[in-house]
Amino acid sequence: MIKVIHVLHAVGGVDVYLRLLLAIMDHNKFEHIIIKGENDTHETYFRPDGKLIKVYKLPIDREINFIEDFKSISQVVKIFKNERPDIVHAHSAKGGIIARSASVFYKVNVLHTPHAYSYLSADYGFKRRIFLFIEKFYKHINSKLLATSNSEINRGLIDVGYKEEDVYLFNNSILPIEEIKPLKIKKTWPDNYICSVGRPSFQKNIELMLDVLFEVKKQENDIHLVLMGVGYHSPNLLNVKNLIQSLGLENNVTLLDWTNREDIFYIIKHSALYISTARYEGLPYSVIESLALGKPIVATKVDGNQDLVKHNYNGFLVENENATEMSSFVLKLLNDKTLFQTFSENSKLLFEENFNMKNNIKDLECIYENNIK
Repeated sequence: MIKVIHVLHAVGGVDVYLRLLLAIMDHNKFEHIIIKGENDTHETYFRPDGKLIKVYKLPIDREINFIEDFKSISQVVKIFKNERPDIVHAHSAKGGIIARSASVFYKVNVLHTPHAYSYLSADYGFKRRIFLFIEKFYKHINSKLLATSNSEINRGLIDVGYKEEDVYLFNNSILPIEEIKPLKIKKTWPDNYICSVGRPSFQKNIELMLDVLFEVKKQENDIHLVLMGVGYHSPNLLNVKNLIQSLGLENNVTLLDWTNREDIFYIIKHSALYISTARYEGLPYSVIESLALGKPIVATKVDGNQDLVKHNYNGFLVENENATEMSSFVLKLLNDKTLFQTFSENSKLLFEENFNMKNNIKDLECIYENNIK
């Protein structure tokens, strides 16, 4: 039995990633243990056979806190020495720092999955250089890069400086969506709408999405956007609400604070298309889900999005945050049923070829097996 310890701040897509692989990985070959933040999701984790997975809760938070982070590292060292893992899988920046620091005192290979490198969250400047320096420093400490996309591999090789032999790819993947369950929340938006998932933040750039909507409205007055996931850690929420008012979009936008995955599937499935205006991504689950559900996608040409959208094949990619160009692509898909159908079929093909968890999980199992010290 191969013992794997996961270290993470279990929120959002990182939590989804972990739950998906735990639900399908061979439990006769792998034992999983989780070390996560004490203020993270309280939902339990299960093996494929329904048994509970052991969880340790520590003060692992998104922001840097030297005292709490030192406490977490000390406790992780004790857990490593007690549990004696064969491999450690660290998720995101904070999980990577804590796990690799602890591995100094218990020698074990750490597979680090950035889920979008933290330095990308900062504008070009001092903060960005510091975050990048941290990644460059920690790559030397028992570290292998387990990227979620080819874009993340390129970041690891070019920006961070990993050697090619220390880099692996396991695309974010999901199980096929075989059933769309009825909506559990009250539907307050019209039947014809476009949708997106994204908390108002620098990364998701919802302000650009509203600018696009404003441009589309000039030709399609009844255009409507359903934006999901705005409730958790949304530093730009007030700016977004003010922009909705200033652009006169109060009747064209629905903001959903929190939505469970089944309702997200329902909303994406019944939408006209999916839109992403992110400045960077790891490999976004909402876009993968859109592929699985056969949705055309209009997105910014950035890390993550460009791994999932092929321009003029299953959607359109836009460079340089160009609201006018992006709105023209949205209008094109809304008004061309033949193109819409072609893109829809191509999205499904792309999902089956690259992002179906049933096909991809064996790759991750092999990566784990090949990195045991």
